[in-house]
Amino acid sequence: MSFFLFGLLVVMICVMGFLPMRYLKGSAKMVKKIILAILLAAFASSIYQTWKNPSKTSLWFTNTAIAHVQSSSSTPFPLEPNSENSSQKMGLDFSSHPPVNSQMGLDFQSHPPANSQMSLDFQSHPPSKSQTGLVFHSHPPVKSLDKSEIDEIPPVSNASKNSRHKIDDAVAQESADFGSGYKSKTPSRVKTPGKSRKGKAYKAFLERQQDLLLAKKEIESYGGAVNDPDLYWPLYHNVSKFEKSYDLMEKMFKVYVYSQGPKPYFHQPELKGIYASEGWFMKLMDENKQFVVKDPKKAHMFYLPYSLHRLVEGMYDPNTHNMRPISLFLRDYVNMIAAKYPFWNRTQGADHFFVACHDWGPYTTTEHPQLRKNAIKVLCNADLSEGFFVLGKDVSLPETTLRKIRRPTQNIGGKTVSKRSILAFFAGNVHGRVRPVLLQYWKGKDNDMKIYELLPARVARTMSYVQHMKSSKYCICPMGYEVNSPRIVEAIYYECVPVIIADNFVPPLNEILNWEAFSITVAEKDIPKLKDILLSIPEKKYHSMQLRITCHRSTAIRLECSAQINCNKVGVFSTDQLQKGPTPPCGGANYPSKSSST
Repeated sequence: MSFFLFGLLVVMICVMGFLPMRYLKGSAKMVKKIILAILLAAFASSIYQTWKNPSKTSLWFTNTAIAHVQSSSSTPFPLEPNSENSSQKMGLDFSSHPPVNSQMGLDFQSHPPANSQMSLDFQSHPPSKSQTGLVFHSHPPVKSLDKSEIDEIPPVSNASKNSRHKIDDAVAQESADFGSGYKSKTPSRVKTPGKSRKGKAYKAFLERQQDLLLAKKEIESYGGAVNDPDLYWPLYHNVSKFEKSYDLMEKMFKVYVYSQGPKPYFHQPELKGIYASEGWFMKLMDENKQFVVKDPKKAHMFYLPYSLHRLVEGMYDPNTHNMRPISLFLRDYVNMIAAKYPFWNRTQGADHFFVACHDWGPYTTTEHPQLRKNAIKVLCNADLSEGFFVLGKDVSLPETTLRKIRRPTQNIGGKTVSKRSILAFFAGNVHGRVRPVLLQYWKGKDNDMKIYELLPARVARTMSYVQHMKSSKYCICPMGYEVNSPRIVEAIYYECVPVIIADNFVPPLNEILNWEAFSITVAEKDIPKLKDILLSIPEKKYHSMQLRITCHRSTAIRLECSAQINCNKVGVFSTDQLQKGPTPPCGGANYPSKSSST
């Protein structure tokens, strides 16, 4: 105890002692006696401590002298290598600083370092060889942690544990000398992540990684027969591997969906319009029980469930033409996820993914480098030329216009080949770099090429937009502002062979679907030769592509019907067709026993 406190006790005892009792009444007299007794006990304790540790009586004078010498010196005093308080003996890291504004002239500030609940970070001034030149003030223990926070604390290494024990031993010795009452044992209410918890979390992570590696190896080596009658093999690069991959996905693949995020930007999907793909994915994931798990330790992938379409609606100011507020919002959201959970930092986001069908999907990742480079991007705007979409890592998502939620398959289907009298058709807004060129060369130039801006009213009165697609052999799908277009999916819906005009565009699900089997790709520079290119396609090849479009559409709608839609009311299939599956030649009877390509 310092001389200041010692003197303060003496003064208080004198004041309380000389306070006349006659001015006090009743309980006030009792209060005086209690206070006086406490002060006397503290006084006696200070005398005992001084008698027990006589070297401490000179502590204040010693520290004051050291502080004075140091303040007048430009060079701090180094610790002597052989000092009893040296870092070699104590196992601690002492850094020299000017004296702090404390009573003793020296201050030890205790902080909770990583992997330990309570330890001391010593910041010391030039000590003497005697231990009396040091004083520390211990801070209260850190707050109690709940189970979820404990699970997120990084594993404790053996080196950290040994260092913590050395610090505890050293502090225990210091507390015994100074009578500070510090206890080196960790408070019981705080649970330190032990070896077993660390081992279990790391083991679970390795198991998930091992699952994926084994699945990949099994898929790559698989070459068995196709057993699913819903799969029409010419549509796929490798139908047997796709079937195996899908089977393994249904058996073992698990996804964790983060629950954080304010509505309507998170967990409130938009199910209509040209960006409905991202909304329906979010809706089905939120409702799914087969793939989605509540325990993130069981997940192979992690889903960031935000709707970029709703973010644009709520945060974009058309007058500014600035999407940076959305990028900053997503940066802060990912940082919050990384701070709350350990999973993002574990892989730097490589096992996380998001789904965005809005054109700005890739550009809103610019403020978070890991979100842009590491996370898996599921995008409708899959453009290889801008450096955002990475082939082999990211996924191209189909963009579709959904006008009616309750009857999404209404009017799907088209005319037979013999009744498709129009060679090629396009109608739409004129924007981007491709559509003006298309209209420049083909608008009103050829009766076989029905190329319009917005469909004129006089034309729409006799044949609607949908009827034009149902009556055309080829449906032109030029890029707009970005490379993606919902017309590609629309063409498939109406059994019209899509003609994609968008350089550097990655078609939807391109690693699975063989787009050359049911679509035509025309380079932007070849727009002037568009009719010649279409006429040069042999009639037999066109029939094959149109048949594959029909089988592709039938299979997709049939799977959708079996999952969630009453297709009998829509009129797409009869009950017998739903039970029997696709009619030949789409059925499984035409599959080769082993297929590695189309």
